[in-house]
Amino acid sequence: MNGHSTRAARALAHLGEVDPALAVLALWCRHRDGDGATRTDGDTIRYGPGFATLGLPEQVGLVAHHVLHVALRHSSRQAGLAERLGAGFDASLFGLAADGIINETLILAGHAVPRPAVTVSDLLAEAGMPAKSAVEALERWDAGRLAMALHSDPKRAEKLREWGATRGFAVDLGLGEPDEAGTMQKAADWRNQILRALEAGRRAGAGIGKLGVILGDLAPAAVPWEVHLRGLLARALTERPHRSWRRPAGAWVAQMAEAERRGGPVPVYQPGRARMDSRPRLVVGIDTSSSIDAQALRLFTAEAEGIARRSGAEVHLMGFDTAVFVEKRLDPAGWPGLRDLPMRRGGGTDYADLFDKAGRKAPSLLIVLSDLDAALPPQPGFAVVWAVPEKVAPPPYGRVLVIGQG
Repeated sequence: MNGHSTRAARALAHLGEVDPALAVLALWCRHRDGDGATRTDGDTIRYGPGFATLGLPEQVGLVAHHVLHVALRHSSRQAGLAERLGAGFDASLFGLAADGIINETLILAGHAVPRPAVTVSDLLAEAGMPAKSAVEALERWDAGRLAMALHSDPKRAEKLREWGATRGFAVDLGLGEPDEAGTMQKAADWRNQILRALEAGRRAGAGIGKLGVILGDLAPAAVPWEVHLRGLLARALTERPHRSWRRPAGAWVAQMAEAERRGGPVPVYQPGRARMDSRPRLVVGIDTSSSIDAQALRLFTAEAEGIARRSGAEVHLMGFDTAVFVEKRLDPAGWPGLRDLPMRRGGGTDYADLFDKAGRKAPSLLIVLSDLDAALPPQPGFAVVWAVPEKVAPPPYGRVLVIGQG
């Protein structure tokens, strides 16, 4: 065992008898006695004074709960989501999602968890997104995607916070450090340990090893869609030198000097390279009849804003349904909020007017937020990215970026 805890020693010993997979994972955690409630901070589990008052089955269940917090790297993943959502992040919503998934998993594996407890099937039902079964819920949702879904509706989020309080929920997860290039190996190490532990549990036919393969939280989306968007925008808006007949190439200048020195023939003129003499342009088309939710729209515009500010790009926002009804140049010095623009809702969708007006801007890239539920116009002479709320059949041209809950 990595570290020591006098309060949890008996429960950890019993965990090895009832759940080989979790016992293996517990060896990779640090176990410490602490003050206050039992909680997880990164790779460390701190057992509060109240832990000793529980019966042995509940102690084992609580140890298992926090071992899974560590193994599934919920502290780091919570920090990553906090970085994505900024001031809109609510640790209690991530905690509800993570605790719900863990508690449902442990109950299905035959563990006792301190009651009352939040389960993912109950959480989804309360959120108006019921699953067909507990197994289906665990297969479909990972903690990050579920937390994003819970954040998407402020009224529903408030309702779920109140509901969680009635189920005895309290945040038991510290905020770690988001994954970066230097920490990805740690994520891979934990995943390998989980797979080895689950295999040990499967062979023993006990504990979470019996059902580990169903857990969607074992393989969360590795790269948020914002990162893909960032790359697409950066590539499209990066200044690239172009051929200029007004500037001679360095090689031609050298050849010309050599020809004059020797009195030889004048070499054929070679144009040089020059930087772009105009700012790159980005057009963002928002289909107001689409199913993209407000949270995805906020995250999308925040990413576009960041790229525009860093690149100095000229950005034009066009709201459309069957025609473009609002057009606004979004200056990098001060983007207006979407709520300040006259966006109309409902109606059909037609891309023709959007593509026509976007083409007049000669954009480096057109990004269209839409559900692609309309006929497409002919392929334009500029690059197109389709930002869709869920997976769709590939369109005949353009890149597709899914910006839904994941």
